[in-house]
Amino acid sequence: MHPILTNAVKAARRAGSIITRASQDVGALKVRSKTYNDFVTEVDQAAERAIIETLQDAYPDHGFLGEESGHDRTDAENVWIIDPLDGTTNFLHGFPQYSISIALMQQGVLTQAVVYDPNRNDLFTATRGRGAYLNDKRIRVSNRAKLQESMIGTGFPFRDFAHLDTYLAMFKDMVKKSSGVRRPGSAALDLAYVAAGWFDGFWEIGLSKWDIAAGALLIQEAGGIVGDFEGNEEWINSGNIVAGNPKVFAQILQTLAPHLTDGLKTKPAAKADSVEL
Repeated sequence: MHPILTNAVKAARRAGSIITRASQDVGALKVRSKTYNDFVTEVDQAAERAIIETLQDAYPDHGFLGEESGHDRTDAENVWIIDPLDGTTNFLHGFPQYSISIALMQQGVLTQAVVYDPNRNDLFTATRGRGAYLNDKRIRVSNRAKLQESMIGTGFPFRDFAHLDTYLAMFKDMVKKSSGVRRPGSAALDLAYVAAGWFDGFWEIGLSKWDIAAGALLIQEAGGIVGDFEGNEEWINSGNIVAGNPKVFAQILQTLAPHLTDGLKTKPAAKADSVEL
């Protein structure tokens, strides 16, 4: 395992311990609403502090982009992108589908990824150019060739409903053209499942960088493709993401294409080789 990835795994497991302890008495937690249907608990905040402290000790010159702590030196050459508890609503309801997502971006390129499921003790990891792994076993995307035989992951809009009607039209077509659509509630884990070949593809509208950065690298290192709704590279900035094995990816794009409004189409990046943080 790459030395940097080893420290990221250490941070993820430390956060996982905090979350697991808290899950034993969810009713005692302080919860507040950031926006409609978007909750944060003291566990989210404690887990993120633990991740940042662990990584800061090892790499004091690195920057951080976290869901709860916001931006800290995101203009640094090395920036950690962190979601300490992806699936907070699931967690609050005792539904055991949530995860910790940690990714490292170096000079605008994702290079390290960890998605950790503390319920199942499933550790998904990737280093750019070295493949993707689940609990030290190499993983690959599925080899299904037809969308009609594929199971597709997704996420329903829950904060911003501007594209809800468009999403529902996409969902209707995807249900008709695939063998099944699932919405477990943690995008980071959904993407990890694509990397492991458990989902054949995935799409969602309006995710944040910390939801998708680690999972996207897992998929790429497992032989899959990640793009926006037009198959371009703006997914990490727009949050509109499609992922899958190479054959199913193309068919998902074809299924979504008739429903793309101007607000969901690719906007040119300021620089072709840059990623906004």
